[in-house]
Amino acid sequence: MPSTTTDPMWQRIRTEAAKQASEEPILASFLHATILNHTRLELALSFHLASQLATPDVSSLLLRKVIMEAFESDASIQTAVRADLQAVEDRDSACHELYIPFLYFKGFHALQTYRIAHWLWTTGRESLALFFQNRMSTTFSVDIHPAATLGEGILLDHATGLVIGETAVVGKNVSILQSVTLGGTGKDEGNRHPKIGDGVLISAGAKLSLIHI
Repeated sequence: MPSTTTDPMWQRIRTEAAKQASEEPILASFLHATILNHTRLELALSFHLASQLATPDVSSLLLRKVIMEAFESDASIQTAVRADLQAVEDRDSACHELYIPFLYFKGFHALQTYRIAHWLWTTGRESLALFFQNRMSTTFSVDIHPAATLGEGILLDHATGLVIGETAVVGKNVSILQSVTLGGTGKDEGNRHPKIGDGVLISAGAKLSLIHI
């Protein structure tokens, strides 16, 4: 797993956060807790996500352990996290610093929560995967089934009201705006949800479903 000195993206995020901590002292403690106290992006992201997803019955410490287990077990998740961050900077005209989506963009947070849930689902821990899905929906107003397949370099812009069903497939470098539904056919089983190719933009409010003729 990359360290601060070998991960240019994480070094950049830390530099941006340090500048903000200096310029806005009210946020200094927050920025240290979420970014500056951590040597690796994965450590910081696991802390930040777990803090948001925790419940009175499932502590952030327990959730952070699960998130780190996913990161350490599947290097493709680490790659996807960085590609997703880069996608925000490249395709969101309102964002020019990486620390901003890392800390504040719920579309990015929901997407990384999905990636953990998907790892849990594919490793047979479906009950815990559904817990993460529920917390994603409650916390970020985004509902992505953990069995869905999403590529890397995804931008969920604004994200509120996004629904992606169980058998949906979303390719790489896709941008999805708010209030989008990748809905089902109504069938009880089988291939029921849309398949989205690489590089697609889905505009706000779009409702897509898989049609069987």
